[in-house]
Amino acid sequence: LRAPVVLADEAYARADGLIREIDRILRARETSRLTTRGPSPLNPEHWPSGVSALGSGFGGVWSEISAAFVNRARNGTLTENAPQAALWLFVAVALWARGRRLWDSLRTQVVRREGRGARAWNALFSLGVVVVPYLGLVAFAEALTALDILGFRGNALLDLLPEAGLYVLVGRWLSGRFFDRGAHGENLLKLDADVLERGRRIVASLGWVLAFGALFIPLVRMGDASSVSAAVMTLPVEIVMAVFLFRLGRLLSKNTDDDEAPEGAAQQDAEDWAPPQASYRSRFMGLLGRASMLVAVIAPVLSAAGYSAASEAILYPSVTTLALLAVLVLLQRFVSDVTEAVSGPREDGQDALLPVLVGLFLFLLALPVLAVVWGARVEDLLEIWTRFREGFELGETRISPSDFVTFAMVFVIGYMATRLVQGTLRASVLPKTKLDIGGQNAIVSGLGYVGISLAAVAAITAAGIDLSSLAIVAGALSVGIGFGLQNVVSNFISGIILLIERPISEGDWIEVSGQMGYVRDISVRSTRIETFDRTDVIIPNADLISGQVINWTRGNSVGRVIVPVGVAYGTDTDRVSQILQEIAEAHPMVLMSTPPAVVFQGFGADSLDFEIRAILRDVNWVLNVKSDLNHAIAKRFAEEGIEIPFAQRDIWLRNPEVLQGTKWAQAEKSGGDEA
Repeated sequence: LRAPVVLADEAYARADGLIREIDRILRARETSRLTTRGPSPLNPEHWPSGVSALGSGFGGVWSEISAAFVNRARNGTLTENAPQAALWLFVAVALWARGRRLWDSLRTQVVRREGRGARAWNALFSLGVVVVPYLGLVAFAEALTALDILGFRGNALLDLLPEAGLYVLVGRWLSGRFFDRGAHGENLLKLDADVLERGRRIVASLGWVLAFGALFIPLVRMGDASSVSAAVMTLPVEIVMAVFLFRLGRLLSKNTDDDEAPEGAAQQDAEDWAPPQASYRSRFMGLLGRASMLVAVIAPVLSAAGYSAASEAILYPSVTTLALLAVLVLLQRFVSDVTEAVSGPREDGQDALLPVLVGLFLFLLALPVLAVVWGARVEDLLEIWTRFREGFELGETRISPSDFVTFAMVFVIGYMATRLVQGTLRASVLPKTKLDIGGQNAIVSGLGYVGISLAAVAAITAAGIDLSSLAIVAGALSVGIGFGLQNVVSNFISGIILLIERPISEGDWIEVSGQMGYVRDISVRSTRIETFDRTDVIIPNADLISGQVINWTRGNSVGRVIVPVGVAYGTDTDRVSQILQEIAEAHPMVLMSTPPAVVFQGFGADSLDFEIRAILRDVNWVLNVKSDLNHAIAKRFAEEGIEIPFAQRDIWLRNPEVLQGTKWAQAEKSGGDEA
């Protein structure tokens, strides 16, 4: 029964060995091609062969076009294809002449109407700079194809024409997005106005150089040129490209070099100082600029030394990498603009989380493209992806990236569903019940914990992760965690008890461990209390369960206020009681269902002591009520002529002559005249 499995394993091992050997041979050949030194293109002996190869390429293309034109004219094919070619040519001219203007007019109208989303629409419509002329270029290529007069070499160059035109259009688009302060520019690099024009010209020129190279180098190679002749003719193109790349790298490096330290800073502080707005993007741009300058110096030197393949392998990918990274920055900016248009700008001025995550996701997606740009084979990337998908083994379960994706998706869906149900209950269902705020918050919090737990279990089950093999390890680990995190577990259980039993609720006025304030949040580990000083005190839940807690507003906000007052001896006590009763009953916060009481406490050392004891409809106002009652008592007693005594003491000296004798004795002893 296992024989087919064994045979399959042997066949897989044999095929895998052959593939690895082929990959090794291909890598060795590529390494040899890049490291093999050929004749230097600076040697004047090779210049005639290069010029001859270029002339041969031009001549071959022209001869094929001439022969095909004469042949098509003789057999009438040229006349038959002329209407179709004329139609395509008309489309191309219309797109080139009027398409851009119509597109800009449409963009202006849409941007002006959208308001908050104007920047997102502006970024989207800016692609018309690339799309409209590119379609015109494709139509022009179709017109020449319809005539069928270019021949084999001409058609090969014609196939490269849209690609070459795309270099020019993308270069112009990127220059407008990064280095233009006009109505449609963004100036994302935060450069000065005098640098913007130079940067725009550099980027646009790089596009033209790439387009020229895309057509010129194949033309030279069509002339049966040797590797030396091709190197001679491609060296000027590489030098010009390196010059523009160096200037662009210098401009990018200035993006961070201009952020100088403040005046008066120490030298060491100036070296380590970073401006508040210097983010990772600015630093990364500076690093790219210095790397571009280095490549721009090394590539022509390698080509001049005879390493033409190595020069092409670092120069062209460097320019393409810069363009790809620029597109990623623009895509992230577009997502940020869309997010701002949908949800509005953030009040704190910070970027939202979604554009950052999208930028990270786009960068991960761009990694395979960058690998291909720098010479990686698609087969190698597919092999890496296959091995990545195989995953790793956890116990008896093999976990692959798809399992992680499934886990994340199921958990996120469960989490979002839990938050949605919580929001619905909090906003629509629970307010219509008779539950108090504390009970509503307890239900919402408990539902959140249950929902997140169920989402985690469902995600683990959907991902196919079998945790039974880890039961022993998990058991031993739980014992260790139990001993090491006793306080955390105690607070966790206490938090659950608080949510279920609800001895305190959010909004209650409590006093615990010498701290008094309002309960603002009850979590599974601690409870946050806001004191009357507007400071937050974090109290572990275990202290609320095991300690003594005074809850001033448990169940209702009714509470009692006691106001003591003393009057002088000899005052009519009945009259005092009547006045205090009237003052208490006159206050609007005092409940009359339980009338306030005035108590004659007794005879104090300095006064006759009375107390006002009243029930308030809201005990949270106890200090304000007490202050109001004291004001009213002071005013009413002054009107009635009732005295509020204060402590007075008379000091009687039984033997003052002793003190006087002591004074005379000191004066006589000192011999002074003061006595």
